[in-house]
Amino acid sequence: MQSVIRLRIVKNSEPPDYDEYRLNPAETMFCLGQGIGILALFAYVFYRSVIVFVLLLPALLPFLKFRRKSYVRKRKEELTLQFREMMHAVIAGLQAGYSIENAFVHAYEDMRLLYGRDAMICAELLHINRELRNNHNLEDVLNDLAVRSHIQDIRDFAEVFRIAKRSGGDLPGILKNTADLISDKIEIRREIATQISAKKMEQTIMDLVPFGIILYIDATTPGFFAALYHNVVGVALMSVMMAVYVAAYLMAEKILDIAY
Repeated sequence: MQSVIRLRIVKNSEPPDYDEYRLNPAETMFCLGQGIGILALFAYVFYRSVIVFVLLLPALLPFLKFRRKSYVRKRKEELTLQFREMMHAVIAGLQAGYSIENAFVHAYEDMRLLYGRDAMICAELLHINRELRNNHNLEDVLNDLAVRSHIQDIRDFAEVFRIAKRSGGDLPGILKNTADLISDKIEIRREIATQISAKKMEQTIMDLVPFGIILYIDATTPGFFAALYHNVVGVALMSVMMAVYVAAYLMAEKILDIAY
């Protein structure tokens, strides 16, 4: 079942900037628990020291920032998919003879039925329709969404809409061609993401293998790694290994990243 990140729609509230995300209490507690567990694992495997675990606790701050970015990324992915459906709903309205303003009104009803009234695209359509009722220019409202979303596909649509509206050409036809091109780009990204999902699973397994090997040997052969702990040479060596592990993890994340 497709997950949908939802927003509380507050009447006359300021629309969000999609590069900003505040973790709610449940998400904060989950991320803190996850971070503390990872730090405890690192402190045990690399140092066997409670003191090191305490010293590593400040690393929770960049970890929370890293996790927040993952939530931002997921929200942008879902907004992109929802925006694609909104484009087609607006174009269908134009082809049915609605004005561009009424096409956005009817698009809200379609999105509400498709995603629910608390979906991000419904919040944005409510904002767009409210701005239109206040006699704001639709080009400016779409451009505002493009700026706040930080999503290239939405920027492209807003720019094409601005040019098509000012040129007085075949607006439904131009927007349909644009929506088809954007939809193709989105589908290509989704296909790439699907194809590399197996690689991401392999990466996850490889991330855990070093810990699994060390914990297994430590459990079956107690004292095997004793020489690596509680001495200067061992601490220095394990520190280097931990730095190499973290660098490899970040590099793999960068390679497998599909930006929205």
